[in-house]
Amino acid sequence: MSNIPVLYSYFRSSCSWRVRIALALKQIQYKQKGVHLLNNGGEQHSDEYKSVNPMEQVPTLMIDGLALTQSLPIIEYLEDTRPDVHPLLPGDPKDRVRVRQIAEIINSGIQPVQNLSVLQAVGAERKMQWGHDAIHKGFVAIEELLKNYSTGKYCIGDSVTIADICLVPQVYNASRFKVDMALFPTIARINSALEELPEFQKAHFTNQPDTPEELKKS
Repeated sequence: MSNIPVLYSYFRSSCSWRVRIALALKQIQYKQKGVHLLNNGGEQHSDEYKSVNPMEQVPTLMIDGLALTQSLPIIEYLEDTRPDVHPLLPGDPKDRVRVRQIAEIINSGIQPVQNLSVLQAVGAERKMQWGHDAIHKGFVAIEELLKNYSTGKYCIGDSVTIADICLVPQVYNASRFKVDMALFPTIARINSALEELPEFQKAHFTNQPDTPEELKKS
């Protein structure tokens, strides 16, 4: 049996995207299995995938004999078990809680409100405004926090943290829902800096095995 970790992922899922960034930063080699969230009513609802993740969501990471679900617990596990390779949490407790605060605004306060299942329930006519409003509200809070913190090159200081891992996929979603990023100059600046990093480029949705050809970067 192979010991190479396996990530069940959807190319444009922001939660899967976060885990891909963390795996790249931790220099963990892994295989991907695509789970298309739209094909045939959503492959995440298949009996085969439900046996892997009963919540019928992505991502799922098979690693160290475990089937891990939910992006932030997965990332925290990678940090706990591989702390010496690109630490994702700062040493100072005040900075650690700031990292987690930003991450949770995105993870709990924004993304679940505008994810696929909610937008499907909201309906086609309302989904763009719904998604826009959810992201805008969360970004107002994050922009204010970043102004108040001793922000360096990235969200907290000059090292990439879990907050940054959560930020980049959410900024992409902001563009999808026509959020005016000129209103959030600190977020935009940090996102631009992060997008230059090779680990973030490797994890980008345009560079995944299940990315449709028309969306792949040339």
